[in-house]
Amino acid sequence: MRLDKFLSQQLEISRAIAAREIRAKRVTIDGEIVRDTSFKLEPEHQVEYDGNPLQQQFGPRYFMLNKPEGYVCSTDDPDHPTVLYFLEEPTAYKLHAAGRLDIDTTGLVLMTDDGQWSHRITSPRHHCEKTYLVTLELPLADDTAQQFADGVQLHNEKNLTRPATLEVIGEHQVRLTISEGRYHQVKRMFAAVGNRVVALHRERIGEIALDDDLEPGEYRALTAEEIASVVIPM
Repeated sequence: MRLDKFLSQQLEISRAIAAREIRAKRVTIDGEIVRDTSFKLEPEHQVEYDGNPLQQQFGPRYFMLNKPEGYVCSTDDPDHPTVLYFLEEPTAYKLHAAGRLDIDTTGLVLMTDDGQWSHRITSPRHHCEKTYLVTLELPLADDTAQQFADGVQLHNEKNLTRPATLEVIGEHQVRLTISEGRYHQVKRMFAAVGNRVVALHRERIGEIALDDDLEPGEYRALTAEEIASVVIPM
């Protein structure tokens, strides 16, 4: 990658301004000042701007984030803070959520800049499972698990929901696994059977489970095994 393009991406400035900074002797490579804006960076090069190291990126990135309440999963929102606030990564604005959560829903969010990988998670035809810890306003009715296994009719929807698995934890708390991602689906499913969700926390997407060590707002890179668990058809 050209040095001016790299600096532009890292500092989120225009290529013209990046070129000006390079010519002003503010950029070093392996400790040596470089003024050539077209200098071709190699993976082993150590780049610094005003003495601050800049990290080169090679290949797509994958992270899991424990999303707190009050943040949206879009990358830009004029009214609410976004999950990008928590990602201390170069060019974090290029990352997107592979499966969004509502502003009041907490838990696992996968962030990546690999569009094909995230499509495998979010595309309805792939039926990627998601598991949620659900807290309910009313005690769980005895027939709810069977209703969800059979499929329920959501308001303004033509088709029943796909079979879902309900694990009872307590009178007001369940663990629900669904394999589709309709708009506000979990909340609407419980509304369809006469109950109301008061708290919702996503624990798992596919084979990727939220790391118990991550506090709300914390994140980490996915392991190679976690990334590979999302199979992309050839």
